[in-house]
Amino acid sequence: MKLKYLPVLFLATFITSIQFCLGQLNPKIEPIVKQFEDQINADLIKDNLHGGISAAIVKNDRVDWSGAFGYAKRGKDIPATTGSIYRIGSITKTFTATLLMLLVEDGKLKLDDLVENYLPEIKNLQGYDANHKITFRQLASHTSGLNREPDMKDFDVGPLEQWEEKLLSCIPHTSFNSKPGEQFLYSNIGYALMGLAISRAAGVPYMQLVQQRILAPLHMNDTFFALPNDKMSRLAEGIANNGANVNTARPLAELKGRGYKVPNGGIYTTPNDLAKFVMSLMGKPSLLTAKSRKQMLIIPPGGNNYGFGIGIFNTPTLKAIGHNGGVPGYTATYYIEQDSGYAVIMMRNYNNGGTNMDEVSLDLLKQLKQPD
Repeated sequence: MKLKYLPVLFLATFITSIQFCLGQLNPKIEPIVKQFEDQINADLIKDNLHGGISAAIVKNDRVDWSGAFGYAKRGKDIPATTGSIYRIGSITKTFTATLLMLLVEDGKLKLDDLVENYLPEIKNLQGYDANHKITFRQLASHTSGLNREPDMKDFDVGPLEQWEEKLLSCIPHTSFNSKPGEQFLYSNIGYALMGLAISRAAGVPYMQLVQQRILAPLHMNDTFFALPNDKMSRLAEGIANNGANVNTARPLAELKGRGYKVPNGGIYTTPNDLAKFVMSLMGKPSLLTAKSRKQMLIIPPGGNNYGFGIGIFNTPTLKAIGHNGGVPGYTATYYIEQDSGYAVIMMRNYNNGGTNMDEVSLDLLKQLKQPD
């Protein structure tokens, strides 16, 4: 469909709003989208960080609307656009869980296989014994019992190409909080271990596997683990902020690597490109079988509103699934309303601000569902 370009709107504070509509936006939801835009612009003004937000609204198999607000480069007055590239942090976990299900479909592994069969180094975990053996199902659902991070310095520092070595060095410094299968405990290192074990089972390096099995089939040409030089100009500058403290050096340094944190938080992308993956989670187009997509939404024993790489947020008025992500300088969310087929994607190049992206996304989905 032909892009319809709407004029750039300059507010008194020079916050910008750039919108692109794909096709004709349903007139019933135009006031809802306008209210959403106004809220983001107002929040950016209050935050006063010279940062930006890019977002997209999906309906089934298409992007109905995408827009950008504020700035991609702090202090340079370069506006954020719908092509600005952000880190999405833990949303990467949904990609890793999708890889898991693809390999299950291929017959390369089973959900209840012991991870040690593919990654024997996992036996070096602190406390690993006959009562603490871990399955893929448990890693995918955060019920492995593993702590969130290893107990060692600089686990999140190191070149991208050496992430596997860093992960293996973290294993002896990682311990259990509970027995596998007993309770939910969000574990970043658990997802990294799963990513490496999956790649061992496939016989293909993890990042290459994501490219081959997810990015290429979905034509996600703006999604990367290592940002190419010719894409650097489109990177939204990360602003790590905590109160009045602002740090742009750390997000920039993490371009070169973040220790072991690849399968659990390493992806860079845009809202419109992530939309292609979000559509696939709805089967439009289908990357996984309907059976596999359903499996990803089953909460296992001991689980807590979390399937495989996807959170489940059901209320009397909303049947939503999704994930958020936060790394130094970047915050991102995607949520899907399963009954209406709407999805909302948001990305921001700073951490703390007036826009609660989870609440805003879910509230927007609730409003979008009503006109249908």
